[in-house]
Amino acid sequence: MTEHDSPVRLGVVGLGFMGQTHATNAEELGHEVVAGADLVPETREEFARTYDAATYEAFDEMYAAEDLDAVAVATPNKFHEPAAVGALEYGYDVLCEKPLAHTLESAERIAAAAADSEGFCAVNFHNRFSPATEMFKEYQAEGRFGDMSHVRANYVRSRGIPGVGSWFTDESLSGGGAVVDIGVHAIDYALYLLEYPEVEEVFAVTRSQFGDRDDYVDPDEWYDATEEAVFDVEDSATAMIRCAGDRTISLEVSWAANEPESQEVVARGTEAGARLDLGGDDLTVFGAGKQGTDHLVESTMSGGSLDHPGWEGSAKQFLDASASGEPPALNTVEEALTVQRVIDAIYRSAESGACVSVADE
Repeated sequence: MTEHDSPVRLGVVGLGFMGQTHATNAEELGHEVVAGADLVPETREEFARTYDAATYEAFDEMYAAEDLDAVAVATPNKFHEPAAVGALEYGYDVLCEKPLAHTLESAERIAAAAADSEGFCAVNFHNRFSPATEMFKEYQAEGRFGDMSHVRANYVRSRGIPGVGSWFTDESLSGGGAVVDIGVHAIDYALYLLEYPEVEEVFAVTRSQFGDRDDYVDPDEWYDATEEAVFDVEDSATAMIRCAGDRTISLEVSWAANEPESQEVVARGTEAGARLDLGGDDLTVFGAGKQGTDHLVESTMSGGSLDHPGWEGSAKQFLDASASGEPPALNTVEEALTVQRVIDAIYRSAESGACVSVADE
C-alpha cells in the first residue's frame, strides 16, 4: 500500500483457518477487516471478537449491508463460485482460495463474472512468494536458463490425508482429492516457471490406495476416519503435461505414499537448470563450462528472508492492487483457469486411460 492509497476495507467469506489468515494478514498490512460471513455461529463469534468485525450467516447479506472494497473467499471449493461471483457483481475485488472452483464449469463462470466486473479476481497461489522463486525469476529474466523445456514438480506426502469425512475427502464438496488440494500448487508453480505456456495435452493416472484402509498408519495424525466417513477421491496422481513448443511438466502428487516426502521442483533449460522447493529459500543452478577445462557446475544460493513471504506476500500483492485500483500481474484469474483446465484434464485422462486435449475456449 502506498502513502496515497486508502486502507482496503475487507470482507471475508469462510471464517476458518484460511479466512482468519487472510484477516490477520490484512490487519498486519495496514488494512481494515470490516466483516465476515460463515454458517457456524461459534466461528462467527470468534471472528467478531478477534477482529472487532461485524459478522453474518450469509455472504450476500454481508455484501448488501457493508461498504467493502474487497473480499477474501475461503470456503470449501464448491462454494467459491457463489461467494466470488456475488462479490464481483457488487464490483468488489476478490481473492479466492485455490483452486478457483470445484469444477471447470464453475471456474469458467467465475472468470466470466470477473471479466464483466469493475472488480478483479486473483487466486491465492502463495508459493510464488519465496526467496528461491524470486532468485529463479530474476535469473530467468536475465536469460540464465535459456529456453525452459521441462519442469519436474513434486508435492508428495508420505502420510497426510486431511481428516477423512471432512469436505477435503468428499468429491461433491472438494471436486477431487490430492490433485485439487496440493497438486494445484505444483501445477501452478511448474507453469509459472515455464512462464505459463498454452497447455495442450495431459496423460494421468490417479489412485486411491490408502484412505479407506483399516490398517492405515499415520504418525502425524492427519488421518481421522469414522465409519460414516466419506472418502471418494484420489490420494495420489502421476501426470505428464504437454505444452506448446514441446515444453513438458511431469507431476507427482500424493497425500499418502510409501516414499520420502518431497516438494522438490526441477526446471530444465537449454543453458542451465535449477532445483528448488515449493516456498523454499535455496536455489541450486546446474550448468556447464569450458573455463580451464570442460566441467559441470552446481551452485547453490541461499536466499535471505523476504519481507512478505508465502500467504502474506500473496495477500500484500492483492491488497496493494485493490488499493491502487490496478489488477495484479500475478495470480490472475486467467492463470487459475488454466490450472483448473489441467486438473480437469488429469481426471478425464485418468478415467479414460488415454491422453486428452486441454481445451482453451
